[in-house]
Amino acid sequence: MRATLFGGAVALVLSAGAAIAADIPSYDAAPAAAAPVPSFSWTGPYIGLQAGYGWLDADNRANGRGFGTSPDGFAIGGYAGYNFQFDNSPLVIGIEGDIANVDGADSRTSRAFTGFANTRVTNDIGYAGAVRARVGYAFDRFLVYGAGGLAFADHDVKARPTAAGGISGSDDTVAVGWTVGGGVEAAVTDNVTARVEYRYSDFGADSFSVSGARLKSDLTENRVMFGVGYKFSSGW
Repeated sequence: MRATLFGGAVALVLSAGAAIAADIPSYDAAPAAAAPVPSFSWTGPYIGLQAGYGWLDADNRANGRGFGTSPDGFAIGGYAGYNFQFDNSPLVIGIEGDIANVDGADSRTSRAFTGFANTRVTNDIGYAGAVRARVGYAFDRFLVYGAGGLAFADHDVKARPTAAGGISGSDDTVAVGWTVGGGVEAAVTDNVTARVEYRYSDFGADSFSVSGARLKSDLTENRVMFGVGYKFSSGW
């Protein structure tokens, strides 16, 4: 009798559960939301051409006395680098190298220093370049970035007489220092970019020998550059 009652109760519960389950409306599982895919990625190698203007300051010292020159002029050259943008992130990092010919030289006649009397001294910059790390924040096709690294320049010191007793000669070196700056870049198309940037460079102090006379020169530069680049695909 107990077995019969127990079996009947189980059957009743199972039938009731089946009836309730039949009455529950069915819903299809909602599809998982797809991760947003950025419309543009900065990842990939690139090359470009750049042009701008540079303002340099050379702090020269000879025989314990100082005098300065202020070379300035147009700069034109090229750059190449690689960017990496993290997935679904606006963070962009990269490395870039550039070089430019600087068409600028200025001179100032020195005072009556021993060995530099009646002499005009010129600081001439032939080329300047840098190898820099870049860190940026992307607003889709716009990139705001900062950059810094190693800077170098061909620094030439020339002297010519302005009167009797002056000296003539020249000496040059590859000055090495550091640079820091920043800019804004835009992707005009999927492959063409345009940018404008400012940089400050300190090329350090170097010693020169001009016709046996010693001169020490500390060179810095402020520069504004405009560039147009070509970005290769990230799989290149």
